[in-house]
Amino acid sequence: MLKRSLIGRLTRLARDRRGVSAVEFALIAPMMITLYLGVVEISEGVTADRKVSIAAAAVANLATQATAITASEMTDILDAASAVIKPFDASKLKITVSCIAIDANKSAKVKWSVTRNGTARSVGTYTFDAANAALAVANSYLLLGEASYTYTPTVGHTITGSITLNDKMFMSPRISAPSYASTACT
Repeated sequence: MLKRSLIGRLTRLARDRRGVSAVEFALIAPMMITLYLGVVEISEGVTADRKVSIAAAAVANLATQATAITASEMTDILDAASAVIKPFDASKLKITVSCIAIDANKSAKVKWSVTRNGTARSVGTYTFDAANAALAVANSYLLLGEASYTYTPTVGHTITGSITLNDKMFMSPRISAPSYASTACT
C-alpha cells in the first residue's frame, strides 16, 4: 500500500506542469539579460566611435574654411568639435588641429598645432604613416584634425576596462593655408 501510494504521488508529480514556465524563465533570463546588455554596450561604443570620427572631421573642416584664425575663433572651433561628442562626457575628448606644410621635396612640417585636453604636435617635422603617404603632395598644405576619446562601457567596464577611440582627418585648405593667431602656415 505504501509502495503504491508513493508511486502514485511520483506519477502525479511527474505529470504536474505547474511551475515549468518559472523554471524555463529562470534558466533563460540570465542569458537574455546578458544578451540585451551586450547589444546596448556595443551600440553605445559604436555611437561613441562614430562621434569621435565626426569630431575629428569637424575640427579639420572648420579650420579649412578660414585664411586666418584668431585665438577666439580657434576656441569656437574646438567648442564646436567638442559639442559633437554629446551626450558623452566632452572632458574626456582630446582634440587637436594642426597645419602641415609640404615642401617641393615632399617633406612635411607642422607649422602650428592647437589642442584641447591633449598634446599639441611639435612644430617642425611630420611623418606620414604608410596609409596616408599619398597625401604628401609637393608644395601643398593640409589641416589635420585628430580626436581621441576614452570610452568606459556602462556595464562591461569590469571586463574590458576603458577603451581609447581615435580618429584623424586630413583636409586641404579651401581658400589658402590658414594662419593661426600670429603663426602662418606658409
